[in-house]
Amino acid sequence: MTEVQRGTLLFTGKAKAMYATNDPQILWVEYLDQATALNGKRKVAIAEKGLLNNQIASLIFRDLANHGIENHFIKQLSDHVQLVRRVNMIPLETVVRNAASGSFERKFDADHLMPFTQPVMEFFYKSDRLDDPFINDSQIVALKLATPTMLAEMRRQAQLINDRLQMIFAEMKIQLVDFKVEFGLTAAGKVLLADEISPDSCRLVDDTTHESLDKDVFRKNLGDLTTVYQEVLNRLSVVEGGR
Repeated sequence: MTEVQRGTLLFTGKAKAMYATNDPQILWVEYLDQATALNGKRKVAIAEKGLLNNQIASLIFRDLANHGIENHFIKQLSDHVQLVRRVNMIPLETVVRNAASGSFERKFDADHLMPFTQPVMEFFYKSDRLDDPFINDSQIVALKLATPTMLAEMRRQAQLINDRLQMIFAEMKIQLVDFKVEFGLTAAGKVLLADEISPDSCRLVDDTTHESLDKDVFRKNLGDLTTVYQEVLNRLSVVEGGR
């Protein structure tokens, strides 16, 4: 196999920079040492954040693949870099909620961390200009963002991801409150889990202290983000290392 080499910068997002490679089916993803909030309006450099998220996401993607949940992850190349399969991203965020928090809590005046008898699943339209608004199925189809068949497959995969993530975090003595995932289409038109799964995209609460172990620490100025992410990585490494 030809060694994969980094090529042209395709774009820089809030937490990652994406590069083409000498293989048209593979992308080079560099996790950045920065945190953003308010759809990028607040941006702060944070040492080692990209390194920690890359390691966490790599471990989780490998675990999901080992449990039958295919995703775009190929390999972790270095502290900040991973290689992924190239897909055509669907401009939707799929959010799965196991308890009330964030916008759900505010919108419906729900008690913080009120548990749900079954997960709540929502879609949001990826648009910084529009602040990623909530969007329903008929609006998605009207805007030709995805087909009903694609939406059904995204829901199916999101449920499987939720089931597996809850098991992982339960072993880590952490409650998975909610999380966001994104999907893309392969060249063959298959819906595939992509982007990342990390404390940037999950709400995580320690079972004992009930303290946040995710990006809410940054959003709400609750403490040092690097320390929190390192704690998540430490626990995850112990769990995955013991399998």
